[in-house]
Amino acid sequence: MNPSTPPSREPQNNARTVRLGRWALAAFVLVAVLWYLGAAPKWKARADTADRARQTDVPYVLVTHPSGTNGPEAATFPAELKAWTEAQILPRASGYIRAWHVDLGARVKAGELLAEIEAPELEQELAKARADLAHAEAATSLAETTSARWQDLLKTAGVSEQETAEKVADLALKKAAGESARASVRRLEQLIGFTRVTAPFDGMVTARRLDVGELVSSGSTRELFHLADTSRIRIFVHLPQSLASTLATHQAAELIPGETATRVIPVHVARTGGQLDAATRTLLVEFDVDNAKGEFIAGSFARVRFPENRPESVLTVPANSLVFHSEGPQVGVVRNDNVVEMRRITLGRDLGPVVEVRAGLAAADRVVMNPSDSLHDGQAVQIRPTAAARKP
Repeated sequence: MNPSTPPSREPQNNARTVRLGRWALAAFVLVAVLWYLGAAPKWKARADTADRARQTDVPYVLVTHPSGTNGPEAATFPAELKAWTEAQILPRASGYIRAWHVDLGARVKAGELLAEIEAPELEQELAKARADLAHAEAATSLAETTSARWQDLLKTAGVSEQETAEKVADLALKKAAGESARASVRRLEQLIGFTRVTAPFDGMVTARRLDVGELVSSGSTRELFHLADTSRIRIFVHLPQSLASTLATHQAAELIPGETATRVIPVHVARTGGQLDAATRTLLVEFDVDNAKGEFIAGSFARVRFPENRPESVLTVPANSLVFHSEGPQVGVVRNDNVVEMRRITLGRDLGPVVEVRAGLAAADRVVMNPSDSLHDGQAVQIRPTAAARKP
Protein backbone atom coordinates (compact mmCIF):
# COMPACT_ATOMS: atom_id res chain seq x y z
CA MET A 1 0.00 0.00 0.00
CA ASN A 2 1.10 3.49 -0.81
CA PRO A 3 1.75 5.35 2.40
CA SER A 4 0.64 8.51 0.77
CA THR A 5 -2.93 7.08 0.10
CA PRO A 6 -5.57 8.28 2.72
CA PRO A 7 -7.56 5.61 4.77
CA SER A 8 -10.98 4.53 3.33
CA ARG A 9 -14.25 6.08 4.90
CA GLU A 10 -16.52 3.29 3.71
CA PRO A 11 -16.53 1.23 7.00
CA GLN A 12 -17.40 4.33 9.00
CA ASN A 13 -20.37 5.11 6.74
CA ASN A 14 -21.68 1.54 7.03
CA ALA A 15 -21.52 1.63 10.82
CA ARG A 16 -23.39 4.94 10.85
CA THR A 17 -26.08 3.55 8.54
CA VAL A 18 -26.58 0.52 10.82
CA ARG A 19 -26.96 2.73 13.87
CA LEU A 20 -29.48 4.97 12.13
CA GLY A 21 -31.48 1.93 10.98
CA ARG A 22 -31.61 0.60 14.51
CA TRP A 23 -32.80 3.91 15.87
CA ALA A 24 -35.44 4.15 13.15
CA LEU A 25 -36.66 0.62 13.90
CA ALA A 26 -36.84 1.34 17.61
CA ALA A 27 -38.75 4.55 16.93
CA PHE A 28 -41.15 2.67 14.66
CA VAL A 29 -41.75 -0.03 17.25
CA LEU A 30 -42.31 2.61 19.95
CA VAL A 31 -44.77 4.49 17.76
CA ALA A 32 -46.57 1.26 16.90
CA VAL A 33 -46.87 0.27 20.56
CA LEU A 34 -48.13 3.70 21.54
CA TRP A 35 -50.63 3.64 18.69
CA TYR A 36 -51.87 0.20 19.71
CA LEU A 37 -52.21 1.22 23.34
CA GLY A 38 -54.34 4.18 22.28
CA ALA A 39 -56.47 2.34 19.74
CA ALA A 40 -57.09 -0.92 21.63
CA PRO A 41 -59.59 0.58 24.18
CA LYS A 42 -61.48 2.19 21.34
CA TRP A 43 -61.66 -1.16 19.54
CA LYS A 44 -62.88 -2.86 22.71
CA ALA A 45 -65.47 -0.14 23.36
CA ARG A 46 -66.62 -0.39 19.74
CA ALA A 47 -66.92 -4.16 20.09
CA ASP A 48 -68.83 -3.85 23.37
CA THR A 49 -71.15 -1.33 21.78
CA ALA A 50 -71.82 -3.70 18.93
CA ASP A 51 -72.35 -6.51 21.44
CA ARG A 52 -74.89 -4.45 23.37
CA ALA A 53 -76.58 -3.43 20.17
CA ARG A 54 -77.01 -7.10 19.26
CA GLN A 55 -78.43 -7.82 22.74
CA THR A 56 -80.81 -4.86 22.93
CA ASP A 57 -83.82 -7.12 22.35
CA VAL A 58 -82.85 -9.54 25.18
CA PRO A 59 -83.51 -7.69 28.48
CA TYR A 60 -81.88 -8.47 31.79
CA VAL A 61 -84.03 -9.58 34.72
CA LEU A 62 -83.46 -10.27 38.39
CA VAL A 63 -84.78 -13.58 39.67
CA THR A 64 -85.39 -15.16 43.05
CA HIS A 65 -86.48 -18.55 44.31
CA PRO A 66 -89.70 -19.00 46.32
CA SER A 67 -88.90 -19.41 49.99
CA GLY A 68 -90.68 -22.00 52.12
CA THR A 69 -92.15 -21.42 55.57
CA ASN A 70 -90.39 -24.27 57.28
CA GLY A 71 -91.95 -25.59 60.47
CA PRO A 72 -94.95 -23.22 60.74
CA GLU A 73 -96.39 -22.77 64.18
CA ALA A 74 -99.91 -23.88 64.95
CA ALA A 75 -102.48 -21.14 64.41
CA THR A 76 -103.64 -19.35 67.57
CA PHE A 77 -107.20 -18.09 67.97
CA PRO A 78 -108.63 -15.55 70.45
CA ALA A 79 -110.87 -17.02 73.13
CA GLU A 80 -113.42 -15.63 75.56
CA LEU A 81 -113.77 -16.96 79.11
CA LYS A 82 -117.28 -17.04 80.57
CA ALA A 83 -118.80 -18.25 83.82
CA TRP A 84 -120.30 -21.73 83.87
CA THR A 85 -123.69 -20.23 84.83
CA GLU A 86 -124.67 -16.61 85.23
CA ALA A 87 -127.96 -14.82 85.68
CA GLN A 88 -129.49 -11.40 86.11
CA ILE A 89 -131.61 -11.24 89.25
CA LEU A 90 -134.63 -9.08 88.30
CA PRO A 91 -137.54 -7.93 90.51
CA ARG A 92 -140.62 -10.13 90.29
CA ALA A 93 -142.63 -8.16 92.86
CA SER A 94 -143.31 -4.42 92.95
CA GLY A 95 -142.41 -2.43 96.03
CA TYR A 96 -139.61 -0.74 97.95
CA ILE A 97 -136.28 -2.30 98.91
CA ARG A 98 -136.51 -3.02 102.63
CA ALA A 99 -132.98 -4.44 102.99
CA TRP A 100 -130.18 -6.12 101.06
CA HIS A 101 -128.02 -8.80 102.68
CA VAL A 102 -125.14 -9.49 100.26
CA ASP A 103 -122.71 -7.18 98.54
CA LEU A 104 -120.35 -7.27 95.57
CA GLY A 105 -118.02 -10.28 95.60
CA ALA A 106 -120.03 -12.26 98.16
CA ARG A 107 -120.25 -16.01 97.67
CA VAL A 108 -123.78 -17.30 98.17
CA LYS A 109 -125.55 -20.65 98.24
CA ALA A 110 -128.67 -21.59 96.33
CA GLY A 111 -131.74 -20.29 98.19
CA GLU A 112 -129.79 -17.77 100.29
CA LEU A 113 -131.62 -14.49 100.92
CA LEU A 114 -130.17 -11.61 98.88
CA ALA A 115 -132.68 -8.80 99.51
CA GLU A 116 -136.19 -8.07 100.81
CA ILE A 117 -138.89 -6.03 99.08
CA GLU A 118 -141.67 -4.34 101.00
CA ALA A 119 -144.92 -4.68 99.03
CA PRO A 120 -147.97 -3.50 101.10
CA GLU A 121 -150.23 -3.42 98.05
CA LEU A 122 -149.57 -7.09 97.37
CA GLU A 123 -150.34 -7.91 100.99
CA GLN A 124 -153.67 -6.12 100.74
CA GLU A 125 -154.51 -7.89 97.50
CA LEU A 126 -153.70 -11.18 99.16
CA ALA A 127 -155.95 -10.39 102.10
CA LYS A 128 -158.81 -9.54 99.72
CA ALA A 129 -158.21 -12.71 97.70
CA ARG A 130 -158.36 -14.81 100.87
CA ALA A 131 -161.63 -13.15 101.86
CA ASP A 132 -163.02 -13.84 98.37
CA LEU A 133 -161.94 -17.45 98.77
CA ALA A 134 -163.72 -17.74 102.12
CA HIS A 135 -166.88 -16.28 100.56
CA ALA A 136 -166.65 -18.71 97.65
CA GLU A 137 -166.15 -21.67 99.97
CA ALA A 138 -169.18 -20.66 102.08
CA ALA A 139 -171.32 -20.28 98.96
CA THR A 140 -170.13 -23.66 97.72
CA SER A 141 -171.03 -25.29 101.04
CA LEU A 142 -174.54 -23.80 100.93
CA ALA A 143 -174.96 -24.85 97.30
CA GLU A 144 -173.95 -28.41 98.18
CA THR A 145 -176.56 -28.60 100.95
CA THR A 146 -179.27 -27.13 98.74
CA SER A 147 -178.42 -29.44 95.86
CA ALA A 148 -178.52 -32.51 98.09
CA ARG A 149 -181.91 -31.45 99.63
CA TRP A 150 -183.48 -30.80 96.20
CA GLN A 151 -182.32 -34.17 94.94
CA ASP A 152 -183.95 -35.88 97.94
CA LEU A 153 -187.21 -33.96 97.41
CA LEU A 154 -187.17 -34.92 93.74
CA LYS A 155 -187.51 -38.56 94.74
CA THR A 156 -190.82 -37.80 96.53
CA ALA A 157 -191.98 -35.47 93.77
CA GLY A 158 -191.81 -32.56 96.20
CA VAL A 159 -189.94 -30.39 93.65
CA SER A 160 -189.73 -30.32 89.92
CA GLU A 161 -186.84 -31.66 87.90
CA GLN A 162 -186.19 -28.16 86.56
CA GLU A 163 -185.65 -26.72 90.03
CA THR A 164 -183.39 -29.63 90.97
CA ALA A 165 -181.26 -29.15 87.83
CA GLU A 166 -180.90 -25.46 88.64
CA LYS A 167 -179.63 -26.23 92.14
CA VAL A 168 -177.13 -28.79 90.81
CA ALA A 169 -175.88 -26.31 88.21
CA ASP A 170 -175.60 -23.61 90.87
CA LEU A 171 -173.39 -25.95 92.91
CA ALA A 172 -171.08 -26.40 89.90
CA LEU A 173 -170.85 -22.62 89.43
CA LYS A 174 -170.03 -22.11 93.11
CA LYS A 175 -167.28 -24.75 92.93
CA ALA A 176 -165.75 -23.06 89.84
CA ALA A 177 -165.83 -19.68 91.58
CA GLY A 178 -164.12 -21.26 94.57
CA GLU A 179 -161.34 -22.70 92.40
CA SER A 180 -160.84 -19.29 90.77
CA ALA A 181 -160.57 -17.60 94.18
CA ARG A 182 -158.16 -20.31 95.36
CA ALA A 183 -155.96 -19.76 92.24
CA SER A 184 -155.88 -16.02 92.93
CA VAL A 185 -154.73 -16.68 96.46
CA ARG A 186 -151.96 -19.02 95.27
CA ARG A 187 -150.80 -16.47 92.68
CA LEU A 188 -150.60 -13.66 95.22
CA GLU A 189 -148.90 -15.91 97.77
CA GLN A 190 -146.25 -16.68 95.17
CA LEU A 191 -145.85 -12.98 94.40
CA ILE A 192 -145.48 -12.29 98.10
CA GLY A 193 -142.80 -14.99 98.11
CA PHE A 194 -140.92 -13.01 95.46
CA THR A 195 -140.52 -10.15 97.92
CA ARG A 196 -137.73 -12.31 99.32
CA VAL A 197 -135.05 -12.23 96.59
CA THR A 198 -133.01 -15.44 96.82
CA ALA A 199 -130.04 -16.92 94.92
CA PRO A 200 -131.06 -19.44 92.21
CA PHE A 201 -127.70 -21.29 92.38
CA ASP A 202 -124.35 -21.31 94.15
CA GLY A 203 -122.12 -18.53 92.92
CA MET A 204 -120.60 -15.11 93.41
CA VAL A 205 -122.34 -11.75 93.35
CA THR A 206 -120.61 -9.87 90.53
CA ALA A 207 -122.88 -6.80 90.63
CA ARG A 208 -125.25 -5.11 93.13
CA ARG A 209 -127.46 -2.40 91.68
CA LEU A 210 -129.95 -1.59 94.43
CA ASP A 211 -130.14 0.23 97.74
CA VAL A 212 -132.55 0.55 100.62
CA GLY A 213 -135.67 2.56 99.81
CA GLU A 214 -135.47 2.24 96.03
CA LEU A 215 -138.67 1.48 94.15
CA VAL A 216 -138.63 -1.62 91.96
CA SER A 217 -141.33 -2.83 89.60
CA SER A 218 -142.38 -6.29 88.59
CA GLY A 219 -141.42 -6.98 84.97
CA SER A 220 -138.71 -4.32 84.96
CA THR A 221 -135.47 -5.11 83.08
CA ARG A 222 -133.36 -3.37 85.69
CA GLU A 223 -131.33 -6.04 87.49
CA LEU A 224 -130.91 -6.08 91.25
CA PHE A 225 -127.95 -8.47 91.36
CA HIS A 226 -125.78 -10.29 88.86
CA LEU A 227 -124.83 -13.77 89.95
CA ALA A 228 -122.16 -15.98 88.34
CA ASP A 229 -120.98 -19.51 89.06
CA THR A 230 -117.25 -19.52 88.26
CA SER A 231 -116.43 -22.92 89.76
CA ARG A 232 -116.14 -24.00 86.12
CA ILE A 233 -115.30 -21.84 83.13
CA ARG A 234 -116.61 -22.04 79.58
CA ILE A 235 -114.13 -21.06 76.85
CA PHE A 236 -115.62 -19.96 73.52
CA VAL A 237 -113.59 -19.82 70.30
CA HIS A 238 -114.68 -18.99 66.75
CA LEU A 239 -112.75 -21.20 64.32
CA PRO A 240 -112.49 -20.49 60.57
CA GLN A 241 -114.06 -22.81 58.05
CA SER A 242 -110.71 -24.31 56.98
CA LEU A 243 -110.11 -25.68 60.49
CA ALA A 244 -113.72 -26.36 61.39
CA SER A 245 -114.01 -29.02 58.68
CA THR A 246 -111.35 -31.19 60.39
CA LEU A 247 -112.36 -30.53 64.00
CA ALA A 248 -113.50 -33.48 66.11
CA THR A 249 -115.25 -33.60 69.48
CA HIS A 250 -112.81 -34.16 72.38
CA GLN A 251 -109.92 -33.04 70.16
CA ALA A 252 -106.92 -31.87 72.17
CA ALA A 253 -105.98 -28.19 72.23
CA GLU A 254 -103.92 -25.78 74.32
CA LEU A 255 -105.24 -22.86 76.35
CA ILE A 256 -102.90 -19.87 76.75
CA PRO A 257 -104.39 -17.54 79.38
CA GLY A 258 -103.59 -13.84 79.21
CA GLU A 259 -101.31 -12.24 76.67
CA THR A 260 -98.12 -14.19 77.48
CA ALA A 261 -97.28 -17.73 76.44
CA THR A 262 -95.48 -18.67 79.64
CA ARG A 263 -98.28 -21.03 80.69
CA VAL A 264 -100.05 -23.59 78.52
CA ILE A 265 -103.02 -25.61 79.81
CA PRO A 266 -104.21 -28.73 77.93
CA VAL A 267 -107.94 -28.66 77.11
CA HIS A 268 -110.33 -30.71 74.98
CA VAL A 269 -113.22 -29.70 72.75
CA ALA A 270 -116.42 -30.10 74.79
CA ARG A 271 -119.02 -29.18 72.17
CA THR A 272 -119.49 -27.15 68.98
CA GLY A 273 -122.24 -25.04 67.49
CA GLY A 274 -122.79 -27.63 64.76
CA GLN A 275 -122.92 -25.12 61.91
CA LEU A 276 -121.01 -22.13 60.60
CA ASP A 277 -122.10 -18.59 61.31
CA ALA A 278 -123.41 -17.31 57.98
CA ALA A 279 -122.01 -13.81 58.63
CA THR A 280 -118.45 -14.76 59.63
CA ARG A 281 -118.13 -18.33 58.25
CA THR A 282 -116.82 -19.47 61.62
CA LEU A 283 -117.71 -22.34 63.94
CA LEU A 284 -118.39 -21.70 67.64
CA VAL A 285 -116.37 -24.16 69.74
CA GLU A 286 -116.63 -24.56 73.52
CA PHE A 287 -114.10 -25.87 76.03
CA ASP A 288 -114.72 -26.53 79.74
CA VAL A 289 -112.10 -25.88 82.42
CA ASP A 290 -112.27 -26.54 86.15
CA ASN A 291 -111.87 -23.34 88.17
CA ALA A 292 -112.33 -24.52 91.74
CA LYS A 293 -109.17 -22.63 92.77
CA GLY A 294 -110.28 -19.42 91.07
CA GLU A 295 -107.35 -19.30 88.63
CA PHE A 296 -109.42 -17.88 85.78
CA ILE A 297 -111.50 -14.73 85.73
CA ALA A 298 -114.71 -14.84 83.72
CA GLY A 299 -114.72 -12.30 80.93
CA SER A 300 -110.94 -12.29 80.54
CA PHE A 301 -108.94 -12.75 77.32
CA ALA A 302 -107.15 -15.96 76.35
CA ARG A 303 -105.90 -17.82 73.29
CA VAL A 304 -106.39 -21.36 72.05
CA ARG A 305 -104.25 -23.29 69.58
CA PHE A 306 -104.49 -26.75 68.06
CA PRO A 307 -101.01 -28.33 67.93
CA GLU A 308 -102.31 -31.34 65.98
CA ASN A 309 -103.60 -29.12 63.16
CA ARG A 310 -100.35 -27.44 62.17
CA PRO A 311 -100.64 -25.68 58.81
CA GLU A 312 -98.80 -27.16 55.86
CA SER A 313 -95.58 -25.58 54.65
CA VAL A 314 -96.28 -22.98 51.99
CA LEU A 315 -94.08 -21.03 49.59
CA THR A 316 -93.76 -17.26 49.64
CA VAL A 317 -92.63 -14.83 46.93
CA PRO A 318 -91.91 -11.09 47.10
CA ALA A 319 -95.04 -9.02 46.67
CA ASN A 320 -93.36 -7.00 43.86
CA SER A 321 -93.08 -10.13 41.69
CA LEU A 322 -96.85 -10.40 41.18
CA VAL A 323 -98.51 -9.50 37.90
CA PHE A 324 -102.28 -9.05 37.91
CA HIS A 325 -104.25 -9.75 34.75
CA SER A 326 -107.86 -10.55 34.00
CA GLU A 327 -106.98 -14.26 34.27
CA GLY A 328 -105.85 -13.77 37.85
CA PRO A 329 -102.53 -13.27 39.68
CA GLN A 330 -99.44 -14.46 37.76
CA VAL A 331 -95.65 -14.49 38.09
CA GLY A 332 -92.94 -14.68 35.45
CA VAL A 333 -90.87 -17.89 35.71
CA VAL A 334 -87.58 -18.15 33.78
CA ARG A 335 -87.16 -21.65 32.34
CA ASN A 336 -83.81 -23.39 31.85
CA ASP A 337 -83.62 -22.06 28.26
CA ASN A 338 -83.93 -18.47 29.60
CA VAL A 339 -87.44 -18.06 28.24
CA VAL A 340 -90.18 -16.51 30.38
CA GLU A 341 -93.30 -18.48 31.26
CA MET A 342 -96.17 -16.46 32.70
CA ARG A 343 -97.59 -18.83 35.29
CA ARG A 344 -100.92 -18.45 37.05
CA ILE A 345 -100.77 -18.96 40.84
CA THR A 346 -103.14 -19.30 43.79
CA LEU A 347 -102.45 -16.80 46.54
CA GLY A 348 -102.69 -17.33 50.29
CA ARG A 349 -102.21 -14.76 53.03
CA ASP A 350 -100.75 -11.35 52.35
CA LEU A 351 -97.82 -10.98 54.76
CA GLY A 352 -96.78 -7.51 53.61
CA PRO A 353 -93.38 -7.75 51.85
CA VAL A 354 -94.15 -11.33 50.80
CA VAL A 355 -97.30 -13.26 49.93
CA GLU A 356 -98.11 -16.93 50.30
CA VAL A 357 -98.49 -19.06 47.17
CA ARG A 358 -100.81 -22.02 47.68
CA ALA A 359 -100.42 -23.52 44.19
CA GLY A 360 -98.63 -22.93 40.90
CA LEU A 361 -94.96 -22.72 41.95
CA ALA A 362 -92.13 -25.01 43.04
CA ALA A 363 -89.23 -24.16 45.30
CA ALA A 364 -86.73 -24.50 42.40
CA ASP A 365 -88.53 -22.07 40.08
CA ARG A 366 -86.78 -18.82 39.14
CA VAL A 367 -89.29 -16.01 39.64
CA VAL A 368 -88.77 -12.63 37.96
CA MET A 369 -88.58 -9.81 40.47
CA ASN A 370 -90.15 -6.45 39.71
CA PRO A 371 -91.30 -7.47 36.20
CA SER A 372 -91.87 -4.76 33.61
CA ASP A 373 -95.23 -4.21 31.97
CA SER A 374 -93.83 -5.49 28.67
CA LEU A 375 -92.84 -8.89 30.07
CA HIS A 376 -94.79 -11.57 28.24
CA ASP A 377 -94.99 -15.32 27.86
CA GLY A 378 -92.27 -16.80 25.63
CA GLN A 379 -89.95 -13.78 25.88
CA ALA A 380 -86.19 -14.48 25.94
CA VAL A 381 -84.34 -12.84 28.83
CA GLN A 382 -80.93 -12.78 30.44
CA ILE A 383 -80.52 -13.26 34.18
CA ARG A 384 -78.67 -10.40 35.81
CA PRO A 385 -76.31 -11.69 38.50
CA THR A 386 -76.99 -10.33 41.93
CA ALA A 387 -74.34 -8.74 44.16
CA ALA A 388 -74.15 -11.93 46.20
CA ALA A 389 -73.55 -14.02 43.08
CA ARG A 390 -70.71 -11.72 41.88
CA LYS A 391 -68.76 -12.15 45.10
CA PRO A 392 -65.78 -14.54 44.68
